[in-house]
Amino acid sequence: MFAVLKTGGKQYKVQSGDVLRVEKLAAEAGETVQFNEILMLGGDTPSVGSPMITGAAVQATVIDQIKGEKLIHYVKRRRKHSSQRKKGHRQQLTLVRITDILASGAEASGVKAAVGAGSAPAAAAAPAAKAAAPKAKAAPKAAAPEAAAGADDLKQLSGVGPALEKKLLEAGVTSFAQIAAWGPEDIAEFDEKLSFKGRIEREGWVEQAKTLAQG
Repeated sequence: MFAVLKTGGKQYKVQSGDVLRVEKLAAEAGETVQFNEILMLGGDTPSVGSPMITGAAVQATVIDQIKGEKLIHYVKRRRKHSSQRKKGHRQQLTLVRITDILASGAEASGVKAAVGAGSAPAAAAAPAAKAAAPKAKAAPKAAAPEAAAGADDLKQLSGVGPALEKKLLEAGVTSFAQIAAWGPEDIAEFDEKLSFKGRIEREGWVEQAKTLAQG
């Protein structure tokens, strides 16, 4: 009986007893792992998955963590840059021996799944982080300040639009009478506090407020 399994983005045809080099797995030498992505089972009654065969698996014993042959990568650019670069690389691999091929019941075998070393930390950390971190409540949206009942329409002042009116309301200024009573110190305080940059005197808000307050 043989099986076609998928791991590390590659497919392998294996039989019991075969020794296989696969992309590095998150496992130690001597451990038994189980490949659960089985594309095909061969033998007396061949079976082809769509794309995987449910319940099928291939079990293997990890022999060692090894490195592949050294590959040389050389890049040379002549136009404009006239640069060259040479790099060597040895792929990290896991050497395994196939011990058993299961046609069914893989989910109940209790054998550790063969997971790539690169994806193992992320896969393990995700559930832990989800369990440890309490779900943060969404911060309530800050409500836009609204004028109190009976407040004056401050947009009647020259140069005051919705944005400036919002600033005044947030500062507690809701009526023309308040602005009409401002003295030089009040004008300087609000000018600095609300970053009006001299707008109060330039637009003549105090005089306008006195007129509007009488009307």
